[in-house]
Amino acid sequence: MADKNEEKQEVQALDIVDVLLDQDNKDPIVLMDEKGRQLTFEQVAVIPYEVRKEKRLYCVLKPLDKIEGIGDDEAIVFVVDQDAEGNSIIKIEEDEEVAIAVFDKYYDLLEEAQKEEQSKESTAKTTAKKSSSKVAGKKATDENK
Repeated sequence: MADKNEEKQEVQALDIVDVLLDQDNKDPIVLMDEKGRQLTFEQVAVIPYEVRKEKRLYCVLKPLDKIEGIGDDEAIVFVVDQDAEGNSIIKIEEDEEVAIAVFDKYYDLLEEAQKEEQSKESTAKTTAKKSSSKVAGKKATDENK
């Protein structure tokens, strides 16, 4: 029988910026709160944003664990910072105006991406129609010979 300690997942400290910027990472992000509890989040977005002429990196994370005061359909804005040793950390953005601005930027980027996707789909449909017209026209021409 396996030892219970062996069954527990090994917690490995990773650079949070590397995790956030890894486009292939689909794993939940596990953070430790001030009480030592592990909280699991789904990464929604990483948003570069300038505050008071300082470029900062923010991330929007959706809690997968129940957190008091946070609804099931809500997400939290975190700011990437550094601790005393120079390690990358994230902490909840406490300035409500900044958090709202980051969410607004996220929605703008989301809307822009949706428009691009619709434009690509529209272009693909137009190209497909032109291609099928050429094929149909060629068949008609071939049949007339």
